[in-house]
Amino acid sequence: MRKSIVCEYDHYTLPDEMPEEDRTLIDEARKATRHSHAPYSKFKVGAAARLASGRILHAGNFESEVYPAGLCAERSLMFYIQSNYPDDPIRTLAIVSDPSPRECYPCGQCRQVMVDVERRQGSPMRVIMAGMTSASVVDTAEKLLPFTFVL
Repeated sequence: MRKSIVCEYDHYTLPDEMPEEDRTLIDEARKATRHSHAPYSKFKVGAAARLASGRILHAGNFESEVYPAGLCAERSLMFYIQSNYPDDPIRTLAIVSDPSPRECYPCGQCRQVMVDVERRQGSPMRVIMAGMTSASVVDTAEKLLPFTFVL
């Protein structure tokens, strides 16, 4: 039997087209790239999350000399939120990189953790993947990883 997967998402070519809340979150993620530690790849990534309470938190990626001990910005942020604000669900997560004009997409491990967070909090999380002049937005992390790991 043949099946198909369809992924609908919103794509913006101009930041002005996006809702102001999303532009604000992207700006916070950009600020987080200033605090990332990427001396080896030189690929700084920032993530920012808006929680149900309205609180905005952000984090950057961190590379270690003992590769692969580093951690992506998204996972750093999600683990922090799940540990410190477990009853305040993540509504939207924005991801950006510096320097990069193209949209920043999460790695496979981050995609799985995003789905795990959605399951744990019992609600979907919008994900904004932004570049300098465009952004793609999915309304749930499950769209980024349709075949997830489930125990």
